[in-house]
Amino acid sequence: MFRILFITSTRLGDAVLSTGLLQHLLRTHPDARVTVACGPVAAPLFERMPGRDRTLVMEKRRFDLHWLALWRRCVLRRWDLVVDLRGSAVSFLLPARRRVVMRGGRRPGHRTRHLAAVLGLVPPPQPVVWFSDADCDRADALLPPNGPLIGLGPTANWSGKVWPADRFVALFERIAAIMPGAVPVVFAGPGEAERAMARPVLDALPGAVDLCGRLSLPQVAACLSRCALFVGNDSGLMHLSAAAGTPTLGLFGPSRSSEYAPAGPRAAFVEAPGEPGIAPIAGLSVEDALRAATALLEPSATPRPVPVGAS
Repeated sequence: MFRILFITSTRLGDAVLSTGLLQHLLRTHPDARVTVACGPVAAPLFERMPGRDRTLVMEKRRFDLHWLALWRRCVLRRWDLVVDLRGSAVSFLLPARRRVVMRGGRRPGHRTRHLAAVLGLVPPPQPVVWFSDADCDRADALLPPNGPLIGLGPTANWSGKVWPADRFVALFERIAAIMPGAVPVVFAGPGEAERAMARPVLDALPGAVDLCGRLSLPQVAACLSRCALFVGNDSGLMHLSAAAGTPTLGLFGPSRSSEYAPAGPRAAFVEAPGEPGIAPIAGLSVEDALRAATALLEPSATPRPVPVGAS
């Protein structure tokens, strides 16, 4: 049995982007048993992953003692491969036939390219998401059977990334005008802060399906996979949607699309005018977002590529 320890992010978006690397390892080592170490927010992402032995949830502790706790849980097992995307010292203190460690610090290019470089993969493997038949049944029970579903992700982990709620509403209304019967589906993470960000959109769209904080990540992925389009702020939900294969439009202001644009078979992004990574997201117009969204909805259209090969 080939044993892999895969240490990935505490943040959902980065963890989603690392799934392509995991999928590559599962294809390369079909008999592998994988232990995933990650933060509590990202942990449910791996529940349905084939070949998963266990998930070690790393709760942050003072003085970085969470790394000591991880070492204690892993040191008695001999690993065939340790993949450390956090650049920790723990990887060098575990018995392993081979270890690859991603160095820290910022660098140019898309995050998927940075991750792929750990194993020397070109081009970078695209993210994936795993969900079950039961998750699909749950999605079918929650979502209306008729009308194209338009997913909206009006939340983010930082207020600077959040496009104004009234523009999400206006964008949906413009999309509905060209897609008769369109149904808004509002996604958000758990907690009061996420619901507060989503509330203005839900209030303005009384026919919306409210999926804010109600589902597990695999269930969210199953619901996203049924959407004709997802439009959302730069967030973990945006990355999850793109990994699910849903046509996904990411909205960017003061975060870098060159590093964190959604990566998937039908993914694109639109940025606020101004210097990339600095421009206020309030400068992004409904018209620009609509133009990018309708391009994604055209079957023959080629989405704006994610710049994974940028140097």
